[in-house]
Amino acid sequence: MATVIRNPILFPSTSHHPNQNHTFLTLRFSQTLRSSLRSKSRFAVSCSQSEPPPPHPSSSRRRPPYIPNLIPDPSYVRIFDTTLRDGEQSPGASMTSKEKLDVARQLAKLGVDIIEAGFPAASKDDFEAVKMIAQAVGNAVENDGYVPVICGLSRCNEKDIRTAWEAVKYAKRPRIHTFIATSPIHMEYKLRMSKDKVVDIARNMVKFARSLGCDDVEFSPEDAGRSDREFLYEILGEVIKVGATTLNIPDTVGITMPSEFGKLIADIKANTPGIENVIISTHCQNDLGLSTANTIEGARAGARQLEVTINGIGERAGNASLEEVVMALRCGAHVNGNLYTGINTKHIFLTSKMVEEYTGLQIQPHKALVGANAFAHESGIHQDGMLKHKGTYEIISPEDIGLERTNEAGIVLGKLSGRHALRKRLEELGYELNDDQVQTLFWCFKAVAEQKKRVTDADLRALVSDEVFQAEPVWKLGDLQVTCGTLGLSTATVKLLSSDGSTHVACSIGTGPVDSAYKAVDLIVKEQVTLLEYSMNAVTEGIDAIATTRVVIRGESETSTITTHALTGETVIRTFSGTGAGMDVVVSSVKAYIAALNKMSGFKESSQSAEKISISSLKI
Repeated sequence: MATVIRNPILFPSTSHHPNQNHTFLTLRFSQTLRSSLRSKSRFAVSCSQSEPPPPHPSSSRRRPPYIPNLIPDPSYVRIFDTTLRDGEQSPGASMTSKEKLDVARQLAKLGVDIIEAGFPAASKDDFEAVKMIAQAVGNAVENDGYVPVICGLSRCNEKDIRTAWEAVKYAKRPRIHTFIATSPIHMEYKLRMSKDKVVDIARNMVKFARSLGCDDVEFSPEDAGRSDREFLYEILGEVIKVGATTLNIPDTVGITMPSEFGKLIADIKANTPGIENVIISTHCQNDLGLSTANTIEGARAGARQLEVTINGIGERAGNASLEEVVMALRCGAHVNGNLYTGINTKHIFLTSKMVEEYTGLQIQPHKALVGANAFAHESGIHQDGMLKHKGTYEIISPEDIGLERTNEAGIVLGKLSGRHALRKRLEELGYELNDDQVQTLFWCFKAVAEQKKRVTDADLRALVSDEVFQAEPVWKLGDLQVTCGTLGLSTATVKLLSSDGSTHVACSIGTGPVDSAYKAVDLIVKEQVTLLEYSMNAVTEGIDAIATTRVVIRGESETSTITTHALTGETVIRTFSGTGAGMDVVVSSVKAYIAALNKMSGFKESSQSAEKISISSLKI
């Protein structure tokens, strides 16, 4: 019998879970206050200062033509998104190939210039995901000629570089990004190489990447923030000679201060031979909470490519946040030399929510721009100012990032609402769903509306996350029945539907309703996993709120879930997250567990399918 190894603290002997009655309460405007707001001035706040700002300089500018080593407009800043590579290195943030493709498509809607789709040499699944993104998203050319560059990361060795090229070469604009460490501590203890050896490898590998037919090669001196300046000038000059088109300067451990990092970029720009023939890029980690500030300082000093992730996710404390960097450039244009990007900010909020749901990494309520409290005003003084003029306490309108704060049409969704009203509100919230997705969501909406008088926007977002932002279902919850209390052991009966349409039923006992339900699922799925994390939140206030649950699991003794860490080269076991939503906390918990199992099953299946690829076709 398959078992689940779990932390007993999460499942006490009683049926009460410590998070079941815990609701995050945020005092928001009452309906009366919202109505009053709509009757006041509709001044669209956009980076407001003491007076209404002039039109943003980028509003009349168009994205310049893409040339790998040149940007025709010196004020244009390329946005390089590494959510699918560095962001996915966050523990529990693993995504399936389908989810990665969905995120890549959303990043293209957002308008990022370069999508770092992954580390193809890490695993067969990563290779296939990057290749799929290159084929689909990398060839979807817009009417204005925009199509994102699709980039693959590689270490400085021929096998990695060739594998990256085999994955990205299908894109209209492919790029190889290769790196090697240059700081004294990394060269001595990790690489065990001399400076001359590191320079030789970097030069030869950039040259090798160009020899494969790739005319867009990015080079990164890892841990540049702690590297010797003169050595940086030397190695960067050498890779420029052999064809590097972008030089990325990473603050790998997040140690530099903004003034230091700005000076580092300025010094590289002033002292590196041939620097005028390439693009300078930044990649700032957030270990001291300075990633956004360092990135902005890098741009002010001359960097014209900024590497970021959605929600700032990534290794350790994360990366510079795309939404923060883009909006800081926009709001600070008057002091940043009128720098601008090609980002369509109206897609920021939806992209943020998609990444949050797919990775399972929940955003803290006070996260800048996309957190639940970012545009909430509780103080009476602040509310009074907002009633009189929005610019008193909001420097950015929530609509600027695609967050619709109020329902301007006056539509209130309830059990009598139809599909048209539901679709209309979903579109207002930024969701573009097909007919089948709307149909599926409609019946879930109806089920909730039968139990609640009014279905809020937060409820709708939770339902979309539960029904749309999920992995391909290998297993789906059919029915669930639990018996629990203080009189005996909790029991659960679970019915699951498999992808082939067959029905499976199992019963189990446990220390609580969630524990017994999870054990029943295990009897059906027959996967031995460890439950690493379990958390539950309520999306709205009230006893009838929808509960959202997040779990993180790790497969035991599964070689197919092993991957290679991009920076250290170490073998690591992937973890998989899942989320579920429902008005019943046990149902929500089981949905989350099944979602995580589906992710793990999907990853294993794609890895097994990738094994059938001819090794000779990869030439590695």
